[in-house]
Amino acid sequence: MFQKILIANRGEIACRVIRTARAMGIRTVAVYSDADRNARHVDLADEAICIGPPPSRESYLDIDRILAACEGAGAQAVHPGYGFLSEKEEFARRLEDAGVVFIGPKPHSIAAMGDKIASKKLARDAGVSTIPGFNDPIESAAQAVQVAREVGYPVMIKASAGGGGRGLRVARDDREAAEGFESCRAEAKNAFGDDRVFIEKFVEEPRHIEIQVLGDAFGEVVYLWERECSLQRRHQKVIEEAPSPFLDDETRRAMGEQAVALAKAVRYQSAGTVEFVVGKDRSFYFLEMNTRLQVEHPVTEMITGLDLVELMIRVAAGERLPFRQEEVRRDGWAIECRINAEDPFRNFLPSTGRLVRFLPPEEEPGAVRVDTGVFEGDEISMHYDSMIAKLIVHGPDRARAIARMQAALNAFVIRGISSNLAFQAALTRHPRFASARFNTGFIAEEFPGGFSPAALEHENPLLLAAAAAYARRRYIHRAVRTTGQMKGHERRVGPAWVVLMQGKRYHLEVHLVPGGCDVRHGGRDHALRTDWRLGDLLLRGTWDGVPICMQVERMGLKYRVYHWGTQADAVVMTGRAAELLALMPEKPPPDLSKFLLSPMPGLLTQLGARAGQEVRAGENLAVIEAMKMQNILRAETDCVVAEVLAKPGDSLAVDQPIVRFR
Repeated sequence: MFQKILIANRGEIACRVIRTARAMGIRTVAVYSDADRNARHVDLADEAICIGPPPSRESYLDIDRILAACEGAGAQAVHPGYGFLSEKEEFARRLEDAGVVFIGPKPHSIAAMGDKIASKKLARDAGVSTIPGFNDPIESAAQAVQVAREVGYPVMIKASAGGGGRGLRVARDDREAAEGFESCRAEAKNAFGDDRVFIEKFVEEPRHIEIQVLGDAFGEVVYLWERECSLQRRHQKVIEEAPSPFLDDETRRAMGEQAVALAKAVRYQSAGTVEFVVGKDRSFYFLEMNTRLQVEHPVTEMITGLDLVELMIRVAAGERLPFRQEEVRRDGWAIECRINAEDPFRNFLPSTGRLVRFLPPEEEPGAVRVDTGVFEGDEISMHYDSMIAKLIVHGPDRARAIARMQAALNAFVIRGISSNLAFQAALTRHPRFASARFNTGFIAEEFPGGFSPAALEHENPLLLAAAAAYARRRYIHRAVRTTGQMKGHERRVGPAWVVLMQGKRYHLEVHLVPGGCDVRHGGRDHALRTDWRLGDLLLRGTWDGVPICMQVERMGLKYRVYHWGTQADAVVMTGRAAELLALMPEKPPPDLSKFLLSPMPGLLTQLGARAGQEVRAGENLAVIEAMKMQNILRAETDCVVAEVLAKPGDSLAVDQPIVRFR
């Protein structure tokens, strides 16, 4: 077994590998860029080596620097995690040439599966079901249109070296095919250094289901069941679960056997994933093979009881697989939510900045798990992807796993940056998710105009109002007990309160009792019982005997309450104060319609506007790059540019003006 391994990655996956290596008694070496000098993975590792400036191409993607770090630290092996160099055949080969073991598949397997065009031909030869399409590189937009017509719309335009949702577009007509080809090729060249693009048929109502495989150096390959990854937004996975609620045992076995056949065809060693698109009739077609550990591997670990990182390390060290196919168990149900630094209410634009508060739900072995690479006070950088944590739960069945996930999302506290917690809460409570009636188009179908607070209407707003009133009543109770108050001017506190929340008024009577309060509203009595203390963010307890977990935060004169993804700001006051507040004029918001504003922090890479230029609605004006994604800003109406306020290369803050219109 290795004595020391280097992790050529960052963030949560680096921390994940370190955890297993430590349990195995293996020393670890972290590498980091200047932006990650104080990162969590650097703190957790036994040693840490700086490998360059923040841009990935000058640090985490620089093979020479990582090889030098291996030599300097005396590392015997390298775990690549996912992303970055994890699927680069050149990296694995150069490590091998340097006498360092690559904890992953052999270079020939990476090369065979890393090219999506070649991999489809190889899969077909191995007897794996493949999707119709044109598997040679497309040379021009005109050819893309011609091929798309031959295959038949809709088609999927994919970069050969793509992944993670980048370098992929769906086209439903000639215009989208031409535009998709150009943007797909440009994005792939920028992200992967390979601009080859191919086209295949887009399966309607598709599900994205993948098979986890594991092979050793002795020719043994097993599959560790499947993962349902159909809940996606812009081709990026949002929620994953294992097993799939859609597959029957016959289809599950057929997919598993084909995945094993493909892995054996390329003499696969290590953990890998064979991805399939599955139609509504359970017909399935090979998409690609990911020759690395997947982001969503924890759900497989939860239902099988296996540690995939440990098995990768043992296989790389020359050990045999310790079990046979018939010994792979499948116990209960696991679900994973990706917690990203993005604002779901602003079209999921990246959010960067300081994590003022970061309190994940408490971990429970075999029930609740949090994989993260950040800590409270850390800074979310614009240089890397937006995922800050993975929340994984396990239950004896799907319904109880969903309930456990909902409770864990309620208890997840993130402040200082925007996150997609509210969106995840809305998805897990959606009727179609509960009944497993979804496909890869689910999010686009259910939220066609984007995600908005309207999608989070709470089923019991009285609970939110009562929690805010209780918090207010507790703060006042402390204030009236303060010593030194002027005699005869003490505060008298009655039970009647008005809660102004989400445009509505709730008239409540709140009576403090040991362990909570009694609330009367509309002639009905309710009981809130909790051990909540002033200043706590989490309010746990019961509402009319039903367990609850909420977030309650005092913000000046308001109380912000978070539950089931709904965030409500409540003002709690006496009836007279509410009457007077209604007479106060409201300050109108400033008119920003004549400005093009940066919707996120990021780098302005392109600017297609100049002073005096006439602009048509829908015309591209600027491209902002943040967290490895390109975001195009378009004109909303016909207008004329009055002034350009930024230039390419500028680092923009959120809402920073870029262009002013007449």
